[in-house]
Amino acid sequence: MTLVELRLGQRPDEPGPPIARGDHAYPPDVATRLAEDAAVVVAKYPQSRSALLPLLHLVQSQDGYLTPAGIAFCAEQLDLSPAEVTAVATFYSMYRRTPTGDYLVGVCTNTLCAIMGGDVILETLEDHLGVHAGETTADGKVTLEHLECNAACDYAPVLMVNWEFFDQQTPGSARTLVDELRAGEPVTPTRGATLCTFRETARILAGFSDERPGANDGAPGDATLAGLMVARERGMSAPTPGQTGPTADGPDDERMTQEALRDEPAPAPSADVPPTNGAAR
Repeated sequence: MTLVELRLGQRPDEPGPPIARGDHAYPPDVATRLAEDAAVVVAKYPQSRSALLPLLHLVQSQDGYLTPAGIAFCAEQLDLSPAEVTAVATFYSMYRRTPTGDYLVGVCTNTLCAIMGGDVILETLEDHLGVHAGETTADGKVTLEHLECNAACDYAPVLMVNWEFFDQQTPGSARTLVDELRAGEPVTPTRGATLCTFRETARILAGFSDERPGANDGAPGDATLAGLMVARERGMSAPTPGQTGPTADGPDDERMTQEALRDEPAPAPSADVPPTNGAAR
């Protein structure tokens, strides 16, 4: 392990090269443009170092991943050391350490997604794209990623492309999805606006406006709201903090509500509440 690697917190067995080594800088025109954008971001925070996460997205929008120049730029803008910036950047998986394609395709294989076919989808995409998880196709279009839980278990199995959800996928639908992405066809996720590239997504995450039609229309689907619908049908309501007596909407206190949930059979889904995992696959 070199002195630089020690200073930057790089373990010798950690995959990928250290993010920042030595002195690196953007060309003057790029540095000037990024500095103007960085000033807009930093101005939103009472303490400049609080802007580090969005600034990391900003430089990622420039390079497609975190380069030594990007790390140095963030450090200079916020009066931090490259080691401090790197320590934060390596903590979060959303900051990429290797070149990333136009579309970061992540496949969840945590418990429910795996049960519903996530493992098969990942294997199918690896075979179809000719890459393993963590690699990018030769055309630079798709980077395949093995994800942890996406917090969308009621729509399993789930794929994410540039952090947008694609619910209830199958091996066939996943193949079609990546083929459309590589062909440059417009692709719209289950919720939200038509996909933009990874770099464009990074700029939006840096805090700049998203002008895509429908970008702010994404909302939880029926499966996510199914529990709330059942509770309303039963006239249930959550107790206020510290409440031990009857709720405002009925005689059941928290204990009785829990007993009702345990002992009563769940009602059959109404016609307007679809099954949570989509029977047609």
